[in-house]
Amino acid sequence: MADVKVQKVEKAGDRTLPVFQQVDEIFGRIQRRAFELFAGRNFAHGHDVEDWITAEHEFCWPAAELTEQDKNYVLTVTVPGFEPGQITVTAAPRELIVHASAKTERREEPTKDGAKVVWSEFRSNDVYRRVELAEPIDVAKVSANLTQGLLKIVAEKAAKKVVSIPVAAAA
Repeated sequence: MADVKVQKVEKAGDRTLPVFQQVDEIFGRIQRRAFELFAGRNFAHGHDVEDWITAEHEFCWPAAELTEQDKNYVLTVTVPGFEPGQITVTAAPRELIVHASAKTERREEPTKDGAKVVWSEFRSNDVYRRVELAEPIDVAKVSANLTQGLLKIVAEKAAKKVVSIPVAAAA
């Protein structure tokens, strides 16, 4: 089990990190593609979720699962082939973003034994996953670790604030 870097954004409105803009751009492409799928079926309703998930998978959205416990959210994301140093988790009060990036360089010159690459599917690999949470989390307590291609993020829910309302004494 290896720890993964977690960027912690304390304020919900603070979207200055580049990952927020990158995810917003991808989200826009997913939205447009989901609409194209919907339009391709002559605007027939009933496949909204299927269209959205299909579009997500076309734009580097890895499989994920979010579970909720009494005190935590646990997000598990598939990131096979990535090392801990290639993954960054960004935690904000109501969202988690996973960005994994790896670059594969194609050989142009022949290898020592004279082999030359004729065709290759190896390329740069960038994946993103963004999940909105129903309740705020304590950003300072978010942790992430990677085990056998599964990234597990544990986000403790923020303590609920108790507001006391003074009651006026009856006259």
